[in-house]
Amino acid sequence: MNIALFASGSSGNCALVSDGDTHILLDAGISARRIRAGLSAQDVTADALAGVLVTHEHSDHVKGLAVLLRHDPVPVYALPAVCAALRAQLPAECLHEIAPDAPFFLGDVRVTPFATPHDAAGSCGYRLDGSAHFGLCTDLGVVTDTVRAALAGVDCAVIEANHDPELLRTGPYPVYLKRRIASDHGHLSNESAGALAVFLAENGAQQLILGHLSRENNTPRAALETVSLALCPVSSRSSMPRRPIRRSCLRRERRAYAVDNPRLRRKDARDLLYLRVRGICQAAGRLLPV
Repeated sequence: MNIALFASGSSGNCALVSDGDTHILLDAGISARRIRAGLSAQDVTADALAGVLVTHEHSDHVKGLAVLLRHDPVPVYALPAVCAALRAQLPAECLHEIAPDAPFFLGDVRVTPFATPHDAAGSCGYRLDGSAHFGLCTDLGVVTDTVRAALAGVDCAVIEANHDPELLRTGPYPVYLKRRIASDHGHLSNESAGALAVFLAENGAQQLILGHLSRENNTPRAALETVSLALCPVSSRSSMPRRPIRRSCLRRERRAYAVDNPRLRRKDARDLLYLRVRGICQAAGRLLPV
């Protein structure tokens, strides 16, 4: 099983999971042109997709879907509320309603949707079981028992590390938006991502990808340090002091991160962060064998 991330963040979300001859797109929140370019880089064509799994109806997860389906009528799977929201945009024959905790198969891959708490009509994450076990879980305000049960035992997962609470508090967003992001139906903080990472590592995860990092309220360093600290044994945490994140440092870090990852578009460079549970390292936008 291979995972290729095309984008992750408020500007767009899209990933490809390939397992043998089965290719599954998760969300389509970037342009159809970029989706096709990403597929081509993995030697996959749109008409070879077994399906598109949609997490929810927000534009950063679906905005490229209508154009993609105009040329290639790929099956789209989503919860009923999401299908209802997309029905005016997509061909009816492409939409397939699914239910939380009701597994189904795409090729040889078993797909299990699970509910996530987010301010959308119908929001879910996905677990994919084939030659390996993979989970996608972003856009949620709190980690529920349902989420933990669905992701327990995965080898690799994309989890949300959206914001640093202090950067969010002092950031430029209006108060109502800050409250929405920090609510139980908003987005996960770095600390919450760290707690979820510990749970997944204790249950067998070997690779974690931190996704949906906020451009304004987070940095890759802040996310990496917070989650890394959570994963370290208690006895070694004193040797990993967390440095304060100053807003004045954000621009410099964004430039450095883009330079270190020249294959990524600049606007996507800091949205993806890869964290190996054992032997921590950084990467972005690369094909991850699981």
